[in-house]
Amino acid sequence: MEYLDILRKYWGYDDFRGIQKEIIESIGQGHDTLGLMPTGGGKSITFQVPALAKEGVCIIITPLIALMKDQVTHLREKGILASAVYSGMTHDQILTTLDNAVLGGVKLLYVSPERLASKLFLTKLCHLNVSFITVDEAHCISQWGYDFRPSYLAISEVRKVKPDVPILALTATATPEVVEDIQRRLGFPEPNVFSMSFERKNLAYVVRKAHDKIGEMVHILKSVPGSSIVYVRSRKRAKEMAAMINKEGISATFYHAGLEPLVKDMRQHDWQGDRVRVMVATNAFGMGIDKPDVRTVIHIDCPDSIEAYFQEAGRAGRDGRKSYAVLLYNNSDSQKLKRRVSDNYPDREYIRNVYDSLAYYYQMAEGDGYGVTHEFDIDKFCRTYRYFPVPADAALRILDRAGYIAYDTDPRAAARVMFRLERHELYRLHNCSPREEAVITSLLRNYGGLFSDYCFIDENLIAMDCKLTIDDVYIVLKTLRERNILDFIPRRKMPYITYIQRREAHDRVVLPKEVYEDRKEQYSRRIELMLRYAQDDSRCRSRQLLEYFGEKRTDDCRQCDVCIGKRGTPPESSDKASACRDAILALLADGQRHHVTDLRSLEYPSAVIDATLAQLTEDEQLRCDGCWIQLP
Repeated sequence: MEYLDILRKYWGYDDFRGIQKEIIESIGQGHDTLGLMPTGGGKSITFQVPALAKEGVCIIITPLIALMKDQVTHLREKGILASAVYSGMTHDQILTTLDNAVLGGVKLLYVSPERLASKLFLTKLCHLNVSFITVDEAHCISQWGYDFRPSYLAISEVRKVKPDVPILALTATATPEVVEDIQRRLGFPEPNVFSMSFERKNLAYVVRKAHDKIGEMVHILKSVPGSSIVYVRSRKRAKEMAAMINKEGISATFYHAGLEPLVKDMRQHDWQGDRVRVMVATNAFGMGIDKPDVRTVIHIDCPDSIEAYFQEAGRAGRDGRKSYAVLLYNNSDSQKLKRRVSDNYPDREYIRNVYDSLAYYYQMAEGDGYGVTHEFDIDKFCRTYRYFPVPADAALRILDRAGYIAYDTDPRAAARVMFRLERHELYRLHNCSPREEAVITSLLRNYGGLFSDYCFIDENLIAMDCKLTIDDVYIVLKTLRERNILDFIPRRKMPYITYIQRREAHDRVVLPKEVYEDRKEQYSRRIELMLRYAQDDSRCRSRQLLEYFGEKRTDDCRQCDVCIGKRGTPPESSDKASACRDAILALLADGQRHHVTDLRSLEYPSAVIDATLAQLTEDEQLRCDGCWIQLP
């Protein structure tokens, strides 16, 4: 069947968009191919269509477990044979899925990168008839990419097993340097890149200088109707901002990596279904989210790279309608971002001291420890040896990259259960409490194979099913284990540290240049360019972003804050700014500190107040300390 026929049959589209056809034809002809497509550009079509046209199974490597589950569901609804292998599945579930693929029962097989290096997967891979391999979020394989993931390096092992199988690499964010590195690491015999323009004509990029970021955020949300995302830096801040927005009469919820999976799903569905208007989130939210009608994306905290900002901002306006990406910025952002460099790359002696402290923590002598794995409580570790958690965590990550330890901060090991009794023996149980009966019934209803092997379970699902709390479910499962009714292995909440090599002496801990200096320099450069973007009010925002990704443009977007500002300031605006300046100085004439929210009583537009405050600060006519202002 021809590509266009497949597109029409399964997706109902009359034709391909942008560079989809060129990418499909290239991989269809067996060429290693790299596709650069912005968010919303239709990446999935470029591998799903040729996968159905070619014999064998297409392997899709993606770190987004929620996305792969979603795509598998949608593909199966279309009658397409699709399956997935990811962390959290039992050995039997993985084995069944891979055997189906070997026998021809799967056309698209989604695999999380951490599964690639497993012996089971590599053994089954030898027997798979693979049409081609798709590497989604391909920038993750580049150490120069903003989201480098060591698990992606295992793709080279897959290539060794299937050296003649072509690779399709896809990404929405890559600088020219990263584009070159992706092809080198994936072993492309020759450069072969197809790219769409990253320009978003319906998306207005705005940098708003705001001393009162919260007030400005609320003002924007009230001024621009429709669904919104507000990005913040920390989990605590996400919860606080959501509460503040709700107090203003705007429905909001929050999302971060520390939430339980079921809670994440519920909040995401509420937001996607427009039951909640605003999602306040850390950068854990957004990848793979398919909501086209997001009208505003607001960054209340400045991201540490243009790649991260561009990808997050690009979640606005995927339906083609006018939308806004607003970065709220003030002078404190510069200090915070620069501090992240020392936090993420503490000096070498500090890193060696953390390595020594880790050995003392586990009572590990020099020459010992190879292959040993321990649970790791970073809070207890930091209290014991008087470290701040952020740089200590960074030091451990650097030691991980240097090959001394494996620092697993997200084990993803769910709770497991297996019944000790036979099924017919359950009916003879006596003296079970109503809670115990409810949990046993829920287990039997939601999971299979519980009498023959351990099965991963979702305690949140059982809690909802039984109308209990998660703590209640945990206590019931422990009680059933003590009564020898079932085996219960609680989920691992702690990170794990494994010694990859024997413990070295302090002065023999070597941090290679590519692990430390090169990456520190690259990180510092990203922050410098992010700050330059936020501070440069002379060049079109869209042009600045496009140039970063290697796109040379000669025309301005005519809709960002810089372009609108260049159209000229009406005389009345100049008069208004002068009057606002006098009013602010009059307010501060009492010599007291004032919160910037006090300026709302002046009844000037927030943009005029912000611009006037910035000018007064620059002229040293007032002193600004966060959200507090006073005369010098």
